[in-house]
Amino acid sequence: MKGQNHAAMSEHAHADGVYPFPAVMQTRTIETNGTSIHVRVGGHGPAVVMLHGFGTTGDMWGHLASALIEDHMIVAPDLRGSGLSSKPDGGYDKKNQAADVAGVLDALGVRTAELVTHDIGIMVGFAVAATHPERVSRWVAIDAPLPGVGPWDQITQDPAMWHFGFGGQDMERLVAGRERIYLDRFWNELSRDQKRFDEAKRQHYAALYAQPGAMRAGFAQFLAFSQDATDNRTFLAQGKLQMPVLALGGEATFGPMMGAVMRCVADNVEDVIIPDCGHWITEEQPAATTKLVVDFLHRRS
Repeated sequence: MKGQNHAAMSEHAHADGVYPFPAVMQTRTIETNGTSIHVRVGGHGPAVVMLHGFGTTGDMWGHLASALIEDHMIVAPDLRGSGLSSKPDGGYDKKNQAADVAGVLDALGVRTAELVTHDIGIMVGFAVAATHPERVSRWVAIDAPLPGVGPWDQITQDPAMWHFGFGGQDMERLVAGRERIYLDRFWNELSRDQKRFDEAKRQHYAALYAQPGAMRAGFAQFLAFSQDATDNRTFLAQGKLQMPVLALGGEATFGPMMGAVMRCVADNVEDVIIPDCGHWITEEQPAATTKLVVDFLHRRS
């Protein structure tokens, strides 16, 4: 059956639009930590929590969920302020969002989980693993740095990272009604081949980010980086993580540095660079990404 899942997924490797989640999965709204988190959940077995980043929502994980649903419990939330989760004024530091994730797991009766994280989701995932190491059995970190860790200062000085400081009322006015233009910049510049982030996907995510408060919340994820850097240094002072970590990155984006970043925070790290790929790994190379993640999660040593 696993082979059939892989085969079915490969047939739709670059299908237009958002890849659907398995029909057996359901959606729930979980009230926790002063906010409402929209969660896709289903399946039985070890829990795997999938955390998205900026420019997508939990909808990005359909390929992976389809490959894991037979022997895992899938938990795919929209982060605070994203997708169909509520959009509170504050609380976007990643340590606080780790409490959101812990609250979701508590509500679902999940004690331990594997993490699969992309972009901003990596930063939330690190905070989850650092504050609740006993609850995280494995961690997959995909294509993003960690504030305050390793080459962070060098990364923040790159002019291409100008969006780290972009936010506030005037910037919100600037993008209001132009969310698609702002997001296209990320989908275009951070792709190896921008056609792989197809028009149907762009329309889907642009509509979600055009909801009231969604872009303000998106900006807040980046504007919290200085606090995240402080928190991450505190986490590091307590010692490195011990659970197995798989660091994945696109050849054209953060791939070459993912291993170095993760070895700053964890002792048991393997890293893989995905060729012919940029930042949007589940859109650009879904079959290769899914195989790497599934193989890593199925290991039990």
